[in-house]
Formats: sequence, structure tokens, C-alpha cells
Amino acid sequence: MTDNRSLRGKTLFVSGGSRGIGLAIALRAARDGANVVVAAKTDEPHPKLPGTIHTAVDAIEAAGGKGLAVTCDIRDEDQVNRAVAAAVDRFGGIDITVNNASAIQLTGTLDTEMKRFDLMHQVNARGTFLVSRATIPHLKSAQNPHILTLSPPLDMSAKWFAPHLAYSMAKFGMSMVTLGLAEELRADGIAANSLWPATAIDTAAVRNLLGGHAVARMSRKPDIVADAAHAILTRPSRQATGNFFIDELVLMEEGVEDFSAYGPEGGEPVADFFVPDQVFSQIRTRVGRPLRGG
Repeated sequence: MTDNRSLRGKTLFVSGGSRGIGLAIALRAARDGANVVVAAKTDEPHPKLPGTIHTAVDAIEAAGGKGLAVTCDIRDEDQVNRAVAAAVDRFGGIDITVNNASAIQLTGTLDTEMKRFDLMHQVNARGTFLVSRATIPHLKSAQNPHILTLSPPLDMSAKWFAPHLAYSMAKFGMSMVTLGLAEELRADGIAANSLWPATAIDTAAVRNLLGGHAVARMSRKPDIVADAAHAILTRPSRQATGNFFIDELVLMEEGVEDFSAYGPEGGEPVADFFVPDQVFSQIRTRVGRPLRGG
């Protein structure tokens, strides 16, 4: 990043921040000297997934921030309220809410058990609503308050729903929270935005669920989403709200021209789900190349 905007002294409440994109956003803020509350379920090491809320806090503090690990299942209202109370008790308030936690299963209707349907909707749409609802009273007291949700632009194209209807409904439910909150909270000066990657991102979900190392080799590092999130969260909240941002376009606006540091190691990156056709057109126009799959 080339500007001097900083999150120093700000307190971020990050759901699902023990690994992947959530952790990358937390570490980017920590390098500014921010306080980061890691609210996630992984208190003990998982046999297949790296990282816990405690290792995340260790990394946050090593990066220059202050961290607080809170065990929290965002499906549980009492746990969310306790996590928010712990954040306020430790750091005195909340400036930024990052709705990162998400559940995924890419199956067709007949292969989606109702317990998995319920899980995705409880974590994605309901969890985003609940965490936002619990933090809004504290955001109202903050300077430059933001709610940032990791969810896609509202592109109601059948191609996004047909292959994995239940997941798409749940994921777009997160974006609907952004749409509503942006207008509801406009008078309070609280920004509500969504952020989504143009390309696949190398996370545990990609490696374990979406094709393993072969897809990971065509994916960018989570740092690209973290840098885009930082750019959004340091913008004036009254001027930057109600947007469905795409990471690459945000960073282009910030003056970034060379994306090679973000990868991938295997050549051109593969496009992510839910990226509207017009976004591909914008990227092609600016950099003169397509995304694979776009």
C-alpha cells in the first residue's frame, strides 16, 4: 500500500479469524498497531485445519498489534454477546466489525442434507446478521466505524445458484445484510460494505474442499484480500458505504499495478465464484488480460 492511512489504536472484531482470509485481515491491521478480537470456534488444534484462536493472537501480537482470543460459535446468540462484551471490556469499544466466518458445501439440492443447509444459513446469513447486530451499539460510539462482510456482489444470475443452491442462498444472504445495513445505518455514519476476491484464494477451504493443491496453485494469497480490506476500512465511513467491492479493483484504485506478489505460483489465477461478468470486463480493460475461467 502506498498511502499513510492507519488502523493504529482501532479495535477490530473478526469472526472466524483463526486462519485464512480472516487471519490475514487481522495481521494487516496488527501491523498498524490495531487491537484485534479473534472470535472463532477453534480453541484446540483441528486435525485437518491449521491454527487456533490462540495461535492467531500470538501472530497478531508478533505483528505489532494487541489480540484477544474468544471462543465463539456465531450461531449462538449468548456466545456472540459474551464475545462482544469481552472485546469492549478489554479494549474499551469496537471500531470495526469483520464478518468473515462462513460455512461451505458445494453440492446440488439432492446431495445437500438439511443439516448442512441449516449450518450454512445459520453461520453465513444469520451469523452475519447476529454479529453485526451485537456490535452496532458500540460502532455508534466509534470514530469512522465500519462493518465489512466477506461476501459477493448481489448478482442474481442462475449460473451461481444452479450448481450449489443452498450455499449460494446462504452466501448471498450475507450480502443482503450489507445491502440493508448500509442504508439503515447511513445516518449513524456506520459504513457497511462487502468484499469479495476476483480470484480463488489459497485457504484451507480451497485445499480441503475445492480441489486441493491443484486449485491452490492457481490461487492468490489471502494477503490480497487483507490489503483491499485495509484500504476500505481506512476510508471515511460516511463516504464509503453500500459497496460490493472486488479486491483487485480496490487495489487498482489504490494505485497497485503489479499483483505478482500475491501469486499464484501456477501462472494466471483462476476466477472465484460469484464474480459478475462486468467485473471481468473491468479487469480486462485495466490490465489487458482475462482471468482463467472468466
